[in-house]
Amino acid sequence: MKKTQPIFAVENLRVEREAVILHEVNWQVEQGQHWAILGANGSGKTSLLSALTGYLMPSSGEIRIGAASFGASDWRDVRRSVGLVSSALGHQIEPEQTARDVVLSGREAQINFWRRAATAEAREASRILRHVRASHLADRPWRYLSQGERQRVLIGRALMARLRMLFLDEPCAGLDPVARKDFLHFLTALAKKRHAPTLVLVTHHVEEIVPLFTHVLLLRGGKTLASGEKTRVLTSAHLSATFGAPVTLRRPQGRYRLEIGTHAGSFLR
Repeated sequence: MKKTQPIFAVENLRVEREAVILHEVNWQVEQGQHWAILGANGSGKTSLLSALTGYLMPSSGEIRIGAASFGASDWRDVRRSVGLVSSALGHQIEPEQTARDVVLSGREAQINFWRRAATAEAREASRILRHVRASHLADRPWRYLSQGERQRVLIGRALMARLRMLFLDEPCAGLDPVARKDFLHFLTALAKKRHAPTLVLVTHHVEEIVPLFTHVLLLRGGKTLASGEKTRVLTSAHLSATFGAPVTLRRPQGRYRLEIGTHAGSFLR
């Protein structure tokens, strides 16, 4: 049987600037998987994301999306199949841009949208706004959108490019508990849609790893600590090593939760 080509593959990825930021990260994403990348602050999550989306040049190693390789292909074209939802991106959007403008800007991977939309583009933007439950926000300026509304509109912007993978860089940061729960429910519904992209959630909260995520990549100090199926990777021992402190992983009512403290050591045997 012919082996299916991975959607995304990283081999021996290394990024150096004044110091080594990432140390030979290896990671592979297959069709039908949804991943969470988990690590403490400073573990290399943002640097890895920047390298994977073509905004940070690797020092060595290889990144492949399908048959396209970083360096051998025009990454501007490759990037159109990889979406990024990040608060840093949101900060670059002009406050008077409407939600519809923001979604339209995704077609050519622009930051803001100033021209008149073609009929087909406008129709597609309206469809996507419905898809991300934001039709009622279409004419609302960016400055008046809540954080949760902005995240949904940014996902709409990414979907406008008909991408294969969608990276979500700490999308729940700044959300209150109710808004966070609503957003995670929204992601679950999105993942079930036909032709939905592969989702990759970058976070440092295990509580955000809801059932839709099938696999987890753990980072510590710019290195891959563990990678694979969620049930195998998410353990008290692995997470204690990830965060550099004794923790116990609980799963009350099917949701992950960490308990932190020196007493957690007895659970690591």
